[in-house]
Amino acid sequence: MTPKRVLVTGGSGFIAGHCILQLLEQGYLVRTTVRSLGKEAAARAVLDDAGVTQGDHLSFVAADLIRDDGWVDAMADVAFVLHVASPVQPGHVENEEDLILPAREGALRVLRAARRAGVERVVLTSAFHAVSWGHPHMDHTFTEKDWTIIDGPGVDAYGKSKTLAERAAWDFMAAEGGPMELTTMLPVAVMGPVMGKDISGSNHIIKAMLDGQIPAFPDVFIPIVDVRDVAAAHIQAMTNRDAAGERFLLSSGPTIAMKDIGATIKAELGEAAWRVPTRSLPNFVVRLGAMFSPRFRAIAADLGYAKKMSSEKARRVLGWKPRDSREAIVAAARSMVRKGLVKK
Repeated sequence: MTPKRVLVTGGSGFIAGHCILQLLEQGYLVRTTVRSLGKEAAARAVLDDAGVTQGDHLSFVAADLIRDDGWVDAMADVAFVLHVASPVQPGHVENEEDLILPAREGALRVLRAARRAGVERVVLTSAFHAVSWGHPHMDHTFTEKDWTIIDGPGVDAYGKSKTLAERAAWDFMAAEGGPMELTTMLPVAVMGPVMGKDISGSNHIIKAMLDGQIPAFPDVFIPIVDVRDVAAAHIQAMTNRDAAGERFLLSSGPTIAMKDIGATIKAELGEAAWRVPTRSLPNFVVRLGAMFSPRFRAIAADLGYAKKMSSEKARRVLGWKPRDSREAIVAAARSMVRKGLVKK
């Protein structure tokens, strides 16, 4: 029996790379999109480095989120789509539409092409940014039932892009999705082992610590999930009958203070983590800096606030069993050191 074919969009990305790796290990045929076929050789080299046997089970097609070209070929003979590709740029950006347009229009472009091709189910990578931003600080446990308040405090362009893209996807399905099914995944800050040489997602936080770019820790809390578990959840959601029409929040557990992330790295990596600080940054310094710096402004509103969230639904419906957050932190740091991606 011929294995089913899965399309993974954005094949050179962090989450997408781990999805491709696991799909190939499970025997699926995989096709992935890149904006230019000039990126194919590099993407294959990353998978080779990860020890993946590709053979003829992996193919590439050129397709861009903001253009129609290539999507018909991308969807040919595809049973499932993991739509992972989307611009990632938290914090301040000069033009919000640079993120919002490709995220929203790209999601709709993929859904239309998938529906026309008779795809069974699309699993779309949304984010916790579409759940918990713009709300006042409160003793509330965020779940898949919550949505980000677009015009609320602290909502950046990335949060808007993820929220608007996911809402547009659900609206499309209600109006013209037909028999095709949609599931959306809402990971918190994604960390874990680097594939290739690119640092992506929240791994940037780990690299900044290892490189000494963070001299002291602000009183900020970060929810973490391992990229390997995010990929596994996508694949579980792809075939689980009960996942159709559902959102799934993905988190390894409670939020972790930045200073505790640093302490974990120092404890596990020893000398390699000598640049990771131990000092804390007073709140008044951050608030003062927020008057002049977009970087400080992005965190000032959440000082001392540890959001609560639950991934019980993913564990119950998908049988998802994530690693401890500290495994993601340590795996990310060790992979960067091993690949020579941090300062000597």
